[in-house]
Amino acid sequence: MRSIVVSPSAQCDLQDILIRSEADFGYEAMLRYTALLTQALRDIGGDPEIPGSQARKDLRKDIRVYHLRFSRARSGRGTVHRPRRFIVYRHGSEEEIYILQVLHDSRDLRRHLPDDEV
Repeated sequence: MRSIVVSPSAQCDLQDILIRSEADFGYEAMLRYTALLTQALRDIGGDPEIPGSQARKDLRKDIRVYHLRFSRARSGRGTVHRPRRFIVYRHGSEEEIYILQVLHDSRDLRRHLPDDEV
């Protein structure tokens, strides 16, 4: 299992997602989303090229994206029926995964990543 390093920007993303989830859908929904996010991070840490993850031609070679829907069956706290987020991460080494952003799936990746990460 690789260690997960969450960038300050991704930390803000996660905090905002959970605050919004609770405000819009309630405490229990926020707990389900927390479990789903946690499982997705575990899945990426276990295998950065897990089925469902993608390298994108419009991003650097070492950057991948992983949609939360691929971790729903393993989250263990109930189902988030339609997760709308994906994790953008870099895995340059065998020991570490660096989480760059956690974005809504309608967002333009290139617009929301720092220039040095694209």
